Amino acid sequence: MKLDNAHQLIIDNITRFIDLTELETQKYISLLSKVKVKKKDFLMQAGDITTYEYFITKGCLKVYTLDENGAPHISMFAVEDYWTGDMASFMTKTPSRYFIKATEDSELLGISRTNYDLLFQEIPKFERFYRILYQKSLISYIRRSNHGISLSAEERYIEFKKKYPNIVNRITQKDLAAYIGITPEFMSKIITKVNRL
Repeated sequence: MKLDNAHQLIIDNITRFIDLTELETQKYISLLSKVKVKKKDFLMQAGDITTYEYFITKGCLKVYTLDENGAPHISMFAVEDYWTGDMASFMTKTPSRYFIKATEDSELLGISRTNYDLLFQEIPKFERFYRILYQKSLISYIRRSNHGISLSAEERYIEFKKKYPNIVNRITQKDLAAYIGITPEFMSKIITKVNRL
């Protein structure tokens, strides 16, 4: 079965963890919706109830909250071969606290909550895939929280560069600062210092 690039990318992502027959692949693809988001547009805003989980096939998005002063706190960047959304809102059908905004023109594949539930009924092995996906997400969240407590801003930046070399040059210094948890001015000093090493 010949797939377009977007569908091949998502199937490759899934088959790292579960095997799919051709019929199961066709069924899964039939449950997906293609979504395009222009640079600076929102995929989702705080207060929305998340009705889709998304897989990025092209582009870059940032996931963030705003503090009481309106300052952004970025929790993740999502690029090709990444999943994004608000799992808590998606599962509980409650309003999200997150904004998801495209930092580049982006293309995604989305699965609705209705189709997600249908998928588990028709192809139960997908429960294993999504369990693994959510476990990896939880582990990443815990590590990031621990790094925020135990590492200096400079160490967090070095760790980010090492872990996400495919992202660091695609985001603004201001967004990187909001992810690290420091001011853009301090971020600039850290980048200058680290690049001298």
